[in-house]
Amino acid sequence: MAAFTIHDAQRLSHAYILSSPDRAACLELAEQIAAAAVCERGTDAPCGRCRGCRKARNGTHPDIQHIRREEGKAFLSVAQIRAMTADAYILPNEAARKVYILDEADKMKTPEAQNAALKTLEEPPAGVIFLLCAENAGVLLPTVRSRCVELSTNSEKSGETDTGKKLALEYLRLAAQQDEVGLCAWCLQNERTEKAGLAAFLESTQALLAELLAGRRAEPRMERAQLWALWKLIERCAVYQQANVSGRQLFGLLAVESIAGGRERG
Repeated sequence: MAAFTIHDAQRLSHAYILSSPDRAACLELAEQIAAAAVCERGTDAPCGRCRGCRKARNGTHPDIQHIRREEGKAFLSVAQIRAMTADAYILPNEAARKVYILDEADKMKTPEAQNAALKTLEEPPAGVIFLLCAENAGVLLPTVRSRCVELSTNSEKSGETDTGKKLALEYLRLAAQQDEVGLCAWCLQNERTEKAGLAAFLESTQALLAELLAGRRAEPRMERAQLWALWKLIERCAVYQQANVSGRQLFGLLAVESIAGGRERG
């Protein structure tokens, strides 16, 4: 995986689910995000040169912790998760933040283990980031997934296409500009998009929103509250699309609810 930089590491979310069938790629992405979180530069991080980045690269940073299955165990245990959440309330040693990388988070299969993490994901301590690496994010509880930003390292599996990315960028730019007339015209223009193209657009939009929320993209510029509102809207559309709701209906929903205050305007 190519190295990346996060434009504004202060905008990192408190929790991510990183999914990929390639465990090594998943861990590599987690380690890059963790390095960005402890980077002393803060912008365009990780810089790779500061003390925080060097320690992160060498695996010796005291504020980056890996949570792994105990030897001989098939699952991450409730005790491990409880120990992690208790430790999260202890202040960092060196950096401004602490990062917990849960290797094989989908091995946290029991509801008890996941629920042990849920309260902390719902009300996280300040300056703590959780990175849940999973081959199959679908085994995690919906309540856990709803508290995290989901990122995939498998671009082929994601179904993103150049057309999907182009539509996603056009949509987000119109939403950012609060261009209601332009957005309605755009929705009418694209309402006949076929099912595969619609799925690619929704997945591409989620991927771009995740990058914006993580600070990996600076444009189109939007307030964090608007990004989260759009994220939830696209999630709803993805659920409707899987239930075979037509493209015309989904683009109609986007036209009504994408602009701030759209729900109140009806």
